[in-house]
Amino acid sequence: MALDISPCVTDDDYEEWRRVRIAVVPYERTQSLAELREGDKPARLMLLARVDGEVVGHGLAQPSDTSGGGSVIPRVLEGHRRRGVGTALLERLVAHVADLGLPTLRAGADDDGALAFAHRFGFEEVNREVEQTYRLTGPVEPPPAPDGVEVVTAQERPGLWEAAYERFGLEALADFAVDTPLDVSPERWARDWLVDPMFLALHDGEVVGCAGLGRDADEPTRAENGLTAVRRDWRGRGLAVHLKLVTLAWAAEHGIDEVYTWTQDGNAAMRTLNTRLGYETTRVGIQLARPLDR
Repeated sequence: MALDISPCVTDDDYEEWRRVRIAVVPYERTQSLAELREGDKPARLMLLARVDGEVVGHGLAQPSDTSGGGSVIPRVLEGHRRRGVGTALLERLVAHVADLGLPTLRAGADDDGALAFAHRFGFEEVNREVEQTYRLTGPVEPPPAPDGVEVVTAQERPGLWEAAYERFGLEALADFAVDTPLDVSPERWARDWLVDPMFLALHDGEVVGCAGLGRDADEPTRAENGLTAVRRDWRGRGLAVHLKLVTLAWAAEHGIDEVYTWTQDGNAAMRTLNTRLGYETTRVGIQLARPLDR
């Protein structure tokens, strides 16, 4: 077996990387070629694994959104597993995180095989996420917005999302139910946390809430909820319900019949809200970590 592991360089490489992800994670949206290209930075490493010239797996390593963490994601196509490909990918990804000077490796697993692989290399569970799915069967009618609130999209008001980072974004990020605080730069906030459409609730011109959808270009009838958050001083007024239903109404109007979202296991308030709106629990994802030098 001639195994070759090389970085993604050409558009064809990126499309092969996408093909592996779609095959291994068919139930989630995969970024488009343009989105992958936009996020192509020196700190991110994307790999393809080939056996005898055939692409059988891929890898991703980059700084995670958690402070001091580096994400490592090796994936191998079914039928090519248990032959050392995943191990070889992981070694390259770990070396990249080491070069970045990050002390903690972060990974995820949402099936028994992936979890067993992670445990073999010393990863331990640090958190869980719950996937909840809403299936649309007809129109959705949002309740009125709270008094004094105007809802617009970030796409209608260029620059508004970026400007909301300090007053709104940092608070929303701090409230995530995670084992390690998030560390998201203004650049990553603008690039990685903005979806289209992203609905913004404004009061006196300031963002006090958000909710959005990331459409799946490969499965046009499916979308993933983007960040749903309400500023602390605006909670308990029905704003989260309004924004969530605005996104579902938009989905219904645009031919989407399935919307899914991942929520931290410790975020009982959001999981309860989703359940009340009609989301069903469909999957559990396990977040894992280990010190780099272990």
